[in-house]
Amino acid sequence: MSVAHSGDPAVGARLLTSPVRREIVDALANLEHGETGMSAAALAELLELHVTTVRFHLEQLVVAGILTVEARRGAGAGRPSKIYAVEPGRLEVGETEDAYRVLLELLAEAFAGANAGTILTPEDAGRRWAKHRVDPGGPSSPATSPGAWLAKVGAMLDHLSDWGYSPEVATVDQGRTAEITLHKCPFLDLAHTNPQVVCGVHRGLIAGSMEQLGEDDLTVSLQPFTGPDTCLARLTTRTPFHRNVTRAQPTLSTQGPTS
Repeated sequence: MSVAHSGDPAVGARLLTSPVRREIVDALANLEHGETGMSAAALAELLELHVTTVRFHLEQLVVAGILTVEARRGAGAGRPSKIYAVEPGRLEVGETEDAYRVLLELLAEAFAGANAGTILTPEDAGRRWAKHRVDPGGPSSPATSPGAWLAKVGAMLDHLSDWGYSPEVATVDQGRTAEITLHKCPFLDLAHTNPQVVCGVHRGLIAGSMEQLGEDDLTVSLQPFTGPDTCLARLTTRTPFHRNVTRAQPTLSTQGPTS
């Protein structure tokens, strides 16, 4: 079954600003081995949404050329089911376009600084770009416990995901250091020829995001090409952690001795 679609990347980008549509595409892009698609009913059950809502979003994604749909007959004699899958190559195209958008905006930041008489390094440009786009959305004071620190790191990772990265995080040093593996760097091609530029941008994006979240006393290091398409960032907070220990106080009896 074929469906006419626009194939316009701009249309697809606008559609994927919806959290529901991103969830649908993520689910279809991460199918179990051997699965080649899902029905609207199966997606609705997986995402805990009404099937009518899911069908509405699926049809828009098909028209935009992000998903494909085909009719498949089951073992019985009933009507064929519509099975949805990710259009081959479409997600890679979108990620590339997002990467170029971020890169162009970073260059614009650098040129703006140059025009104002300020020389910006790649790290400076990345930091300024992030600080203009990250909403603190909460307390601006530094985290003083491992859980609060990890929450700040998690908020920063959400922004990296929005900007085209696929990050994974682990903590060491009693929670004071977050080790972030960045998969599928959106600037991968540039990183092979200009690793210092790309690593500087990465450090700036991470540091600028954390500063906006109230974490300006930290160290950020980056090790490029820990794998074919990964790099490793390490964030360590310098803020002391405090343990809140509540000890039970002895109860003093006000009663006199019993006879």
